[in-house]
Amino acid sequence: MFLVHPCSGKGIQNFPGLITYDTLRRYPHNETEWKMAIIELAMDATVAVIKMNNGENRHHLDFAQTLNQVLETVLADETVTAVILTSTDEKNWSQGIDLEWMMKQIGEKKREAIVTFLLTMDQVFRKLLTFPVPVIAAINGHCFANAAILAAACDFRFMRSDRGFYCLPEVDIHIQFAPAMKSMLFHKYSNPVVNDLMLTGRRMTAPELEKARVIVKACRDTAETMAEAMNFARLMVKRRDTFGKMKTQINQHVIHDIDTVNPDYFRNQTTF
Repeated sequence: MFLVHPCSGKGIQNFPGLITYDTLRRYPHNETEWKMAIIELAMDATVAVIKMNNGENRHHLDFAQTLNQVLETVLADETVTAVILTSTDEKNWSQGIDLEWMMKQIGEKKREAIVTFLLTMDQVFRKLLTFPVPVIAAINGHCFANAAILAAACDFRFMRSDRGFYCLPEVDIHIQFAPAMKSMLFHKYSNPVVNDLMLTGRRMTAPELEKARVIVKACRDTAETMAEAMNFARLMVKRRDTFGKMKTQINQHVIHDIDTVNPDYFRNQTTF
């Protein structure tokens, strides 16, 4: 489920269809119900702020489908000039794939649910890579595994320095990267940085990421991270048609791998 934040101001009128999605079973009437939403969506003038709102924000099928629908909704509003993707959790931006959910699906032999999840996450990545307005990750905590891929799919990244690491731990938990994931990482970041992240599994801090040009800026804390991301977003007002076409061209080989390589790769897996 996802929701429009009740304190979003004038931007609410631009999202009349948000509460009609199947994932939003009924309009939340109290604070407890608001907190049950996996994703929050608020408007700050023309900047759409998407907040992952599920604790460690681990990725599973419901998460992927909800984020995909939220992005579709933002895409449909032509008044939106930028998107910020962040988290409501004090410690985590996102911890990546929900391995407990994955193991449950494997145990129950629900292979199709896993494939659907992976393909839906790919649709999220594809949307971010082609989104016709700037997408900025405001990383306000730990960013691990599939979340690091999600951050890479954004156009720009800001991260807090006082808490949180950026990490690809797959080498230590015996998980291979899908082809498009590798393409995206090597496309977005320099080869030595990706080589280090993928083969060592080490945790990088915000200052290290800034030095490696993975992020735009290492910020003091969450407040500064959001402020810097918002200031950057407000300056990045571009024509949608130009910006969207340029992103599609720049990211073309990653999009190709998402569309034509990953589907068979997922379906042919023997580990689930």
